[in-house]
Amino acid sequence: MRFLTAGESHGRALVALVEGFPAGLSVDVEFIARELGRRQRGFGRGARQRIERDRAEILSGVRHGRTLGSPIALLIENRDFANWQDVMALEPRAFEDERRARRVVRPRPGHADLAGGLKYNTHDLRDILERASARETAARVAVGALAKLLLREFGIEVSSHVLMVGGVPEHPREDVSWEEIQAIPEDSPLRCVDPEVEAQMIARIEDAMRAGDTVGGLFEVVAHGVPPGLGTHTQWDLRLDGRLAQALMSIQGVKAVELGLGVMAARWPGSRVHDEIFYDAVERRFYRKTNRAGGVEGGISNGEEIRVRGYLKPLSTLRRPLRSVNVLTKEPAEAAFERSDVTAITAAGVIGEAMVAIVLAQALREKFGGDSLEEMKRQFLAYQEQLRAY
Repeated sequence: MRFLTAGESHGRALVALVEGFPAGLSVDVEFIARELGRRQRGFGRGARQRIERDRAEILSGVRHGRTLGSPIALLIENRDFANWQDVMALEPRAFEDERRARRVVRPRPGHADLAGGLKYNTHDLRDILERASARETAARVAVGALAKLLLREFGIEVSSHVLMVGGVPEHPREDVSWEEIQAIPEDSPLRCVDPEVEAQMIARIEDAMRAGDTVGGLFEVVAHGVPPGLGTHTQWDLRLDGRLAQALMSIQGVKAVELGLGVMAARWPGSRVHDEIFYDAVERRFYRKTNRAGGVEGGISNGEEIRVRGYLKPLSTLRRPLRSVNVLTKEPAEAAFERSDVTAITAAGVIGEAMVAIVLAQALREKFGGDSLEEMKRQFLAYQEQLRAY
């Protein structure tokens, strides 16, 4: 199973092409719309979210509400394109007023602007920033929603929560349960399980707003109900933990990823790090009383919850810009300002859910195969019997 996305932030639309879904999966278009809506929420978001009302139009691969087994094409229109038609036109445009061209020649520190301009030999950095923008993740969330629908058929659920914003709290919790995450209200401004901590996070974001600054944060994605045996130790690029880390690192602004205990595992002795193994004779299954491994050992899921954390840096666009250089004149200048958020930590968690769901759906397809969902389920049930007989 694989997918590609296309489209620019202020272009006509975003597109995703997905290949490898089994035939017979029921597709809930309203669920996809809700997932896209979740990505747009969160305290600290900018004005763009009030313009867009994202919905995914399915162009192929689904008939009468079910997947066909053929490639699925998705399209998400950019409503803001109406305000950018000349700037983002396909054909050349001549502008009497250069300001209307909205060319970007003052790269923002921390963004792809300068590195991309150097790589692709363009002096209008809009050519870079339009595709580098996190607007692209709307397409990924739509694909992730399809992946979630597939995972649900096998009892797997994926969710997220925010642990820290801009250094608040100083010591994020490490023991947040699945039940606590599930109990977060849908209208929660930051998807934090603790309302008091959430209020402190909001105050931190408001401080950044007043200062013309931005803040990052820490989110955790949890996959519940994952069976043992997804991923493999046999090749470096098929290890499940490596694939999860790459998937989260691919999210714009994420600078570090942890699985389970993460970097703390380097500090503690092995006797405190590794999860002891127990056996339940009634349910005929192995289990752990701790989950410091984060649900993956040796590149393979071990049957516990998969827990992966993403560290989001502060966004690169500041209302009080940092120092930069004009790429045309080579003179010192303030970095360009593009409409942006103060923080996108809540959205980052939702995007993280999508990426984790996609990786798990890929691993599930690799493990159980099948051209149809029915065939895939037969293989899955046979594997469940194998596990109980082990």
